Parts: sequence; structure tokens; C-alpha cells
Amino acid sequence: MEKRFADDDVIKRLLHEAQTWAFVGLSDNPERTVYDQARLLQARGKRIIPVHPAAETVLGETGYSSLAEVPEKVDVVAVYRRSELAGQAVDEAIAIGAGAVWLSLGVIDEAAAQRASDAGLDVVMDRCPGVEWALRRGL
Repeated sequence: MEKRFADDDVIKRLLHEAQTWAFVGLSDNPERTVYDQARLLQARGKRIIPVHPAAETVLGETGYSSLAEVPEKVDVVAVYRRSELAGQAVDEAIAIGAGAVWLSLGVIDEAAAQRASDAGLDVVMDRCPGVEWALRRGL
């Protein structure tokens, strides 16, 4: 993977400045990694938006079945889907004008990351927000 999809400055800026995070794949299942990551960012003052086909309410926030249904500006789309499904979420992030996409640890789609980058979005790939936050304790 290219370093540009794990740029330290981009990671720091997103963790520090981005306020609204849409989590693609977030359901009300507390056993899933995405639930833990959304809860962690919410506890640090970020607005989280669940995006899941079942459109459940998660962590007190209304869920939407797709990014296109989210009625507000999204700073970061965090993708918690299998790599082969990540491209669709990235394309939706581009379509809604999100500021960035963050593909979670183990989610790798170089072509989708390049499309997002070409569209002007910041891209982080194969990284965990919680781990990255812990590595930068002073944010």
C-alpha cells in the first residue's frame, strides 16, 4: 500500500478537525469493531452517523440505509465493509461530497482510494481510528 493512503498529517488532521463521521456498516451490534470505533469517536466529541441497510438507531443516533440519505454534510466516511464492497461506499462518499474516506484496518481497495483521491477527498486506508488516536495522545 502506498504511504499516501496512510499519511500521518492527514490522519492527525482528520482525527483532530473532522467533526461528522458517517460509519458505513455500523449496526447496533456491540460485538462488531465498527461499533467500538464509533463509540470511541463519539466519546471524543465527534458526531457519528450510522449507515447500514437496516437503518437502525445506534448509539443514540438515527441510522440511514445509504450515504445518499444522510441529510447533513459528512466530513469523513469511515468504511467498515469487506474490501470487495468498499468501492461502492467510496463512490457514494464521492457523490455526496464528503471531505474524506477512511477505510478501516484490513479494508484495502487501491482503485477506490485512487478514485477518492482524484476527486479531491483525503484518503486513509488500512488504518484503525482508535489505534491512530492512541498513537497521538494529545489530540
